[in-house]
Amino acid sequence: MGIFAITLGMPGTLIILVDVILYALITGFERIGILMIVLLIIISILAEAMDFALGMSGAANFGITKRGIVASFIGSIAGAVVMTPVLLGFGTVVGIFLGGFAGFFIVELIRQATLKPSLRAGYGAIMGRVAGTLVKGFCALIMIVLSLTNIYS
Repeated sequence: MGIFAITLGMPGTLIILVDVILYALITGFERIGILMIVLLIIISILAEAMDFALGMSGAANFGITKRGIVASFIGSIAGAVVMTPVLLGFGTVVGIFLGGFAGFFIVELIRQATLKPSLRAGYGAIMGRVAGTLVKGFCALIMIVLSLTNIYS
């Protein structure tokens, strides 16, 4: 569930962390100890921070505005809503990325009134989001592997 949440732009590492804490509480910390939970908390915080930083830096390198950020967020939601019925789960992911790009692109096109800088700004926003999602997904996989290794060892 956490990996799927990450593809939708939600804090999937938090879902994984809560699952592991619940498992530890239910089993009386038999397989998962406090040290492992602290390590997973650190990984989760780092993953969310890196996702945010990469997303913002990708767009900042190509000229970001507050309106562009808001438009990208609204476009992501609208894209997910529109594309989900078309391509089911994959449509949600595609809609988030395409909607985010479209929202950012439209606002920057209106602001700059030229096509090339607007495309570059939209491209930067998408590349930052992709990089952040990949890094957060990798951290989530590390969290899952660490947890399952402790549970089944």
